[in-house]
Amino acid sequence: MKKIISIIVLNLFLVSCNGQATKTVEKEEKIKTIEGLLFEEKILSKKNSQLIDVRSPEEYTVEHLENAKNINWNGDDFVSNAEKLDKSKPVFVYCKVGGRSIQAATKLSELGFTEIYNLDGGIMKWKGKKTSASTVKPTGINSAEFDKLINSDQKVIINFSAKWCEPCKKMKPYLLKLQEELKDKTSLIMLDADENKTLLESMKITGLPVILIYENGKEVWKNIGFLSEEDLRKRL
Repeated sequence: MKKIISIIVLNLFLVSCNGQATKTVEKEEKIKTIEGLLFEEKILSKKNSQLIDVRSPEEYTVEHLENAKNINWNGDDFVSNAEKLDKSKPVFVYCKVGGRSIQAATKLSELGFTEIYNLDGGIMKWKGKKTSASTVKPTGINSAEFDKLINSDQKVIINFSAKWCEPCKKMKPYLLKLQEELKDKTSLIMLDADENKTLLESMKITGLPVILIYENGKEVWKNIGFLSEEDLRKRL
């Protein structure tokens, strides 16, 4: 009798696990994260494609992919605006580097969209056509001004970040602390990526946050992505 009960319990457990696994697979199959060239090919090949830029209206105004509709992931009306889209048609989402778009893609899946494509690396890695606002003037520093920053007798640390970047937000407190702590022997310069877009493009930087270390004007170390305070201190 105990063996029979054990078998029944085991079967129920397997059914439960398989059911959960199936749901997970189904969710993953709805969202496909693909690189830029394939992303563009899919948009062109799919009928009635819906292209969504999930960045802020300010970012969208500066530049966006052609024919993209702006639905701000961090806005209060993301869900209500997303519900206006056709759930039976493929939807393509992108942001700056890919963080917000994968969150938006997951939400779209929860809302019932069945075919979702996420741009790997976001618009920073996009090589295709963009629509830019002709009235928007370049901001930030240029390459010559950047060279002046890094040509120093002191060690120079450059940090590129953005207000919307979650890993950047996590790093900011300890970077500010280090900036004050090391000010007599090391220059730690924090630059906003959105305000220095032209500079980032010339440096071929396609991800955030970024830490660059220079000695005598030459780059000696580079990190793209979240970096803990402990790991940065090891490099100093």
